Amino acid sequence: MEKRIELEKRGKNPADIKELNLDNCRSTNIVGLTDEFENLETLSLINVGLTSLKGFPKLPNLKKLELSDNRISGGFDILETSPKLVYLNLSGNKIKDIESLEALKVFKHLRHLDLFNNEITNLDNYRDKIFKMLPNLKYLDGFDADEHEAEESEGDGDGDEEVNGNGEEESNEDDSSEEDDEMEDSVDLGVVYSENLDELSDGDYEAGEDEEEEDEVEEEEEEEEEDESHDATPSSVKGKKRKREDEDEN
Repeated sequence: MEKRIELEKRGKNPADIKELNLDNCRSTNIVGLTDEFENLETLSLINVGLTSLKGFPKLPNLKKLELSDNRISGGFDILETSPKLVYLNLSGNKIKDIESLEALKVFKHLRHLDLFNNEITNLDNYRDKIFKMLPNLKYLDGFDADEHEAEESEGDGDGDEEVNGNGEEESNEDDSSEEDDEMEDSVDLGVVYSENLDELSDGDYEAGEDEEEEDEVEEEEEEEEEDESHDATPSSVKGKKRKREDEDEN
């Protein structure tokens, strides 16, 4: 696991890393992951072979933790040093009873919990008991208390609610309103742009009409000149004939 951590760091300072993927790096406990990753928000330890969370560091900003497909049966109190936890996936582990999850009561912001493919899911009224024990929980195994499936945007714990530095939830409504304002501005610009295009196209069309009218006038003038030249030719011929007749008489 230590080698994998060094590889995933890619030369970065641990305090600058917000997401760390250690999937499939085989280890029975956590080794090499230290308190230096203080700003880590997402940690994935899928199919590592963990039998416990021994060695889990203090990660005060951790919000999403993936621990599926391991062999963990309890000891979740060690996660108390990550109070901002919103999403916890424990599917495919060895959890057998409700009591082993009581340590999760301290997580006031925990909204998503996945226990699929654990023995605990075979207990009578399993879902009711979990929701009663964790009143702040919104989704269990991807469904809420009324059996409504979590939306895709919420299913991964990246919903509209965020936890600030004081451990309080924040909404992204301001961000959405700013985006709406930007959209309105872009639409207004589009309208102005299209209007300018219409004016330009109308101007081009009118200019084209003027050119056509000028061409028609020039054609008419040329036809009149040709007609005059045709009319002038017979009269000049008649004049020449008269001049010859006068000369012959003399």
